[in-house]
Amino acid sequence: MKTLILTCKDIRKFLNMRETIDKMEEAFKLHALGKVQMPPKSYLIFDKGDLRAMPACLGKYAGIKWVNSHPENYKFGLPTVMAVYILNDVKTGFPLAIMEASELTNYRTGATGGLAAKYLARKDSEVIGFIGCGRQAYTQFLALKEEFEIKEVKAYDINESSAKKFVEFVKSHGIEGKVMSAKETCQCDILVTTTPSRKPVVKDEWIKEGMHINAIGADGPGKQELDEKILLRAKIVVDDIEQAVHGGEINVAISKGLLRREDIYATLGEVILGKKVRESEKDITIFDSTGLAIQDVALASLIYEKAKRENVGLEIDLFNLE
Repeated sequence: MKTLILTCKDIRKFLNMRETIDKMEEAFKLHALGKVQMPPKSYLIFDKGDLRAMPACLGKYAGIKWVNSHPENYKFGLPTVMAVYILNDVKTGFPLAIMEASELTNYRTGATGGLAAKYLARKDSEVIGFIGCGRQAYTQFLALKEEFEIKEVKAYDINESSAKKFVEFVKSHGIEGKVMSAKETCQCDILVTTTPSRKPVVKDEWIKEGMHINAIGADGPGKQELDEKILLRAKIVVDDIEQAVHGGEINVAISKGLLRREDIYATLGEVILGKKVRESEKDITIFDSTGLAIQDVALASLIYEKAKRENVGLEIDLFNLE
């Protein structure tokens, strides 16, 4: 047996948003049913960043993502986040593939945002607001476009040029887009926040009844994008309770004693299974996304199977001693 090496260019050939959303739905169902293995993330913390190990097992595949976050990497001409995925066969433990995983991460996160909105947002949602217009905004948009008839996109970024670039991308898909202030952007049906902020960028008074929020940016202790008062008004749905409590959008409010873990309405898996639902058109719903290792192994296995069928990538014999 040989190990398949897949580059970023290889990965992009197989990324399909509709397929990815469906794969995420399957993974979260299994998570809710207790049919996956997913130990907690492990961190190595440095002065200028961190490295994280994210292992999981789903069906006949297991794997681990090794990913960094170094905000000052622009000084060295390197991306802030770089990730590598090792996919293993459960039966033998053999490393089936080693693949670039930054694109994989971006796509699976976007797909999960679309999946959450499918179950939590009002069905007539048509105006989408984006606070933060970096890479993640693009896949969040593509996923929401799969689930809703979007008529308008509003965009805000602290870097106006990023917002303008994102709006041009939106327009290339035949949808009206405008760069607006943060307050104006929040006048929408679905709000997506994808910033690295450590203090609220969305104020409570900007959020109206009936809105759904995909809170994507907070993925570590001390990070938050939403005014804590919004959390107290909303039904909060998380991808994983433990991760959200310690590093999701709710982590600061919980550390301050403003929110308890008992105030979490549901996990996304419970919502998909129909155990919890949006109860009223007036509900404010929040999906607190921290990113789960099961998402990575689900998409990595899909990409691996496609690459094998189409003979893409470089096969190497890692264990040849000759």
